Amino acid sequence: MAIASGSPLKADRNSKYIYMNAVATHNKTFDALKADFGYKNVMQAPKVVKVVVSSGVGSLKDKKKLELIVDRLAKITGQAPAPRGAKKSIANFKIRVGDVAGYQVTLRGARMQAFLDKLIHIVFPRVKDFRGLKASAIDEMGNISIGLKEHTVFPETSDEDAKDIFGVAVTIVTTAKNKKEAESFLRHIGLPLQKEESSK
Repeated sequence: MAIASGSPLKADRNSKYIYMNAVATHNKTFDALKADFGYKNVMQAPKVVKVVVSSGVGSLKDKKKLELIVDRLAKITGQAPAPRGAKKSIANFKIRVGDVAGYQVTLRGARMQAFLDKLIHIVFPRVKDFRGLKASAIDEMGNISIGLKEHTVFPETSDEDAKDIFGVAVTIVTTAKNKKEAESFLRHIGLPLQKEESSK
């Protein structure tokens, strides 16, 4: 029986495959890192719990540009972005508390796994003069924040006009207990961290 590309059945099968792949990756992480970090149980091995994709708009008031950012973030992530309100007023930029300061998408589960796969294998190779990510971008909580200057590195938006290009921030949140463990884990799952910047 042929399955339509957008059918719920195919989506369910894809989600199940991605979930099973995530479980396999977690098991492989345990095997790869248990000697270095003394894991006794697979549940001790770190994993990615969510990926946050966002774009700041600052004082931008152009309705069409704001709609474009929302639309492109939705295409990139497969999920509708939510507005983020400004936490404090900035007079120089005419921003008041509560004004929309940006848009954000939080990915979990199958969508998160699919996004990570795309980020590592498709997006990073498309970044001009890409030489890897700095390990210093990993914080003490075991998370890493990545800034992409042009959203057009994502294949869904590659034909964008230059005037419409905007930056995107990606934060990968893990269960790693510290920076060292996070760096080893992120390298293991394929994140292209620069070797010369590895933490000690």
